[in-house]
Amino acid sequence: MKTIKLTLLLLLIIVGINSEAQNTRNSESYGKTLNLGIGIGGYAGYYHHSGHMMPVLHLNYEFDVANSFTLAPFISFFTYRNENEWQNNSYYYRQTDIPIGVKGTYYFDRILEANSDWDFYLAGSLGFVLISSRWEDGYGGDKDYYPYPNPLFLDLHIGTEYHLNNKVGLFLDLSTGVSTIGLAIH
Repeated sequence: MKTIKLTLLLLLIIVGINSEAQNTRNSESYGKTLNLGIGIGGYAGYYHHSGHMMPVLHLNYEFDVANSFTLAPFISFFTYRNENEWQNNSYYYRQTDIPIGVKGTYYFDRILEANSDWDFYLAGSLGFVLISSRWEDGYGGDKDYYPYPNPLFLDLHIGTEYHLNNKVGLFLDLSTGVSTIGLAIH
């Protein structure tokens, strides 16, 4: 599965670079954008270990790399609490995950001949997750009860942005990891 994801990301980059070399008449800029989002994750991507859906906060900043292609360093945050039994008592477990990485995005506006109010894209993100877990005082059971996933991840995205004006837009990003909605500040 990881090989397929890496191959798709590589093909996306190659198509983006190739199409830019053939047609440079469109100079629309997608970078210099701060994206603030909230989302839902839980079963896929780097969230698969939680076993349930949960709210996620997400922040990234896009930089132009080539015409219609951006890179965006990002950070996300989510936390959840679960309960485990030990010696006939209930104890709480809290885990906080902070995914950090970079998202490569190719915009298809020119190919789709989209209205300038809309942006449409495919993307891939690559990163790692910082994990912190704590058990309630007094718990002496198996502290590895909740297995950690591989801290490295690769997710695929499809999304759109609607520009409210030339400074602000609303976006929807559907992903194999976490899907987000949010505000884009240009």
